[in-house]
This record gives sequence, C-alpha cells and structure tokens, in this order.
Amino acid sequence: MEFAGEVEAVGEEVRLWKIGQRVFGITAGGAQAELVVVPESTLAEIPSELDWAAAAAMPEVFITAHDALFTQADLHMGENVLIHAAGSGVGTAAVQLAHAAGATVSGTSRTSEKLERIRALDLGLDEGITVGDNPASFVDAVRRRTGDKGADVILDLVGGPYLAANLEALAPRGRLLCVGTTAGAKSDLDLSIVMRKRLRIVGTVLRARSICEKAEATRRFASHVLPLVVRSLVRPVIDRTYPIEEIRAAHERLESNATFGKIVLTLG
Repeated sequence: MEFAGEVEAVGEEVRLWKIGQRVFGITAGGAQAELVVVPESTLAEIPSELDWAAAAAMPEVFITAHDALFTQADLHMGENVLIHAAGSGVGTAAVQLAHAAGATVSGTSRTSEKLERIRALDLGLDEGITVGDNPASFVDAVRRRTGDKGADVILDLVGGPYLAANLEALAPRGRLLCVGTTAGAKSDLDLSIVMRKRLRIVGTVLRARSICEKAEATRRFASHVLPLVVRSLVRPVIDRTYPIEEIRAAHERLESNATFGKIVLTLG
C-alpha cells in the first residue's frame, strides 16, 4: 500500500509534481514494484530529513494512526489513550503522535521486550502493559493510571478477544477505534456497556477508501505529521530492511510476529 521514490513521469494535467521530485504516498495495492501509477493527490513530498528507507516506512502507518486518532477519534490534549500492539508499525506511529499532541499514552504488547524497546527509543510511552495471553489484564492497569476513570480513546490493532476488555477499560463517552484484526475478526458485544457508558465504536480501514478519501488523509498527513518529522518529534521505526530480491524472507519475518516497527523493501 505504501511507497517512496522519485517522480519518473507525469500526466498532462498534473500540476503538483515535477519529474525528479522525491515523493511518498499510498495506493490500493501493488506498491512492491519498480514503478507505480497513482493520482497526484495521494502523494506528499519527502522531507530532506528522511532517507529512502525511512520515507518508505512512513505513509501507511502514520496516515492510519493520524486518521484514526485525530480525524475519527477526535483525540485532545490531556486525554488518556490506550494503544494495543504498541510495538507494531501503526502502534509506534500512534504512540508518537498521541504523545506529541499532549495525550497520556499507555500501550500494550504480548511481550515486555517490545515495550522496553519503545522506552529505549523514547517514543513517548507513559505506561507499558504486558498482556501475554490475557487481554483482560490491561483493564486494571488502565483504571489505576486514570484514577478509575478509564481511557478516553483506545486504538485496537488486535481485535478478537480484546473487545470485551476494551469496553471495560473505556471511560464514559470513550471512543474505540478498530483498526486491525490480527487476533480475529469476531467477538461478543455487550450492548448494555456501550449504552450505559455512551461509547462510540468506529471501524476504519485505509485500503478500501476512495481516491478522494485517500487524498484527504494524505493532505492531513502532509500538513500535520510531516512538520513533526522536520522538528524531530516523530520518526518511523524500522525493524529490518531487505532488498526486493529477498521479499520471501521479508514476508517470513513479518509473519513471525517478532517484528518491532516496519519491514522495508529496497530497490537498486
């Protein structure tokens, strides 16, 4: 879905870009290639602070995280946010963006190792919660952190068995953003909790959106996120970089669930 490269050619009606410019962006698929054709509105200019690998690691995860946290969940300064799978690509992006916006950030991981790596990189995590195989374990931790209020926003990249615990961990009028289903797409929903707390549950996906919606998400990314890159307030987290010839190894690494941050493929 994401790519970084130089403009090779432009259509007759293109006005935003010139041949040779460094750009990155998102598409509906097929970005693991030497050439990709996209609408000019779904591109952003790569800041000079980013090399090619770092640029390639940014668009999908930072657009997804920014769109979910701010456009859809309306996260505000001073609120409490809980980010599941905090060591993932979207997770590490979301931790940084929420911290930069003045939120109090908690994050979960199945292993303590990934949480320790987040702390070592100083990404802005206020509390790390190791859940292991027991999703309900984060509920008490969130309540302690928030004085029994609960989280204002939860960004869920896991799905499945996390739903019931998410509802318990949310504050009244809290917002749950369902972004991923790595642990499954089905779960029982207790509507009484949703109604009693007046919760909002929002599902979101980037790939299936229209060109206009992708363009708007990219515009917000360029306007709100890239200035933070220039000021060194956020940065992509890269697990490993592979040449395109080793794409099988890259996918095997991704499927191992041992990754911390992004896998990047390089050409040339």
